[in-house]
Amino acid sequence: MKALVIGLGSMGRRRVRCLQQHGVDAVAGFDTRADRRERAAKEYGISVRDQLAADDLRGFDVVVISTPPDQHHTAIEWSIAAGKPCFVEASVIRAPLPALDERARAKGVLVAPSCTLRFHSAIRDITQAVQSGRYGKPCNFSYHCGQYLPDWHPWEKVTDYYVSNPLTGGAREIVPFELTWMVDAFGWPQQVQGMKLRTADVGAPIDDTYAALLRFDGFVGSLVVDVVARQAVRKLTLNFERASLSWDWDSGTVRIYEADAARSVELHQPRSSAHAGYHQNIGEAMYVAEIGSFLAAAQGKASFPHSLQDDIRVLSLLEAMEAA
Repeated sequence: MKALVIGLGSMGRRRVRCLQQHGVDAVAGFDTRADRRERAAKEYGISVRDQLAADDLRGFDVVVISTPPDQHHTAIEWSIAAGKPCFVEASVIRAPLPALDERARAKGVLVAPSCTLRFHSAIRDITQAVQSGRYGKPCNFSYHCGQYLPDWHPWEKVTDYYVSNPLTGGAREIVPFELTWMVDAFGWPQQVQGMKLRTADVGAPIDDTYAALLRFDGFVGSLVVDVVARQAVRKLTLNFERASLSWDWDSGTVRIYEADAARSVELHQPRSSAHAGYHQNIGEAMYVAEIGSFLAAAQGKASFPHSLQDDIRVLSLLEAMEAA
């Protein structure tokens, strides 16, 4: 199999690693920046190019799009035109996607938007607890995802890459990144309300904090995303009719208090190693699994769990939060 990775920043290089772990040895990469091309070639032994045209995609079996979010639509359009299955990093701009989805479905081309956290072992356990009905229905949940934006790429300034653009800002990007697993676990919310605010100087003129209230069928949830947290955090508290669940990604354990049995259960998560330079909790396993799912879908062996239509709905939720 021949794969092309468009964009060789930190995520593009991660996807190169994922492809190689799945035995894809013919990987090529494109980036406009010479430093990124040189690093990818040196670290992973891939061929790199400094120019790319739409017709070039016809020489590959699959395409991985790891460009900044405001450039996704061009690479998606090229992939559809070439009839090549493509995987796309987390999106944050909805406007071009409905027309692209129409074209992709008309041509029968797979477009697989990223849904990384669905492949995290703890999120899978949480989703199973919700969907099994074992503890009754959910009543409410609160979830906080906090990170410090300058820590994302400590080797470069925040203004050197897309997270400094208000349209593709770090906090704005993480909201749909989290919503992709929430709508899978809890279903689609019937109503959303939200607010956003710039609360600190993170090196860019962006809203650094988003807060939302989501109303589902018979229960509510709150979501806070920020890029000002000096200690990275992901914490969930979820109350069922007959249980309470908590998860802190630092602990590596999902804890459930089962009221009927008056006992606490701990679901310990397998440890996944982080790549050098990343936070210890950002393990590679979920990214490897995600690319494995894409490759299986590209070969017609399975379906990818998140469609472009799903992604459009998620981004519509983001827009509704901002408009509320």
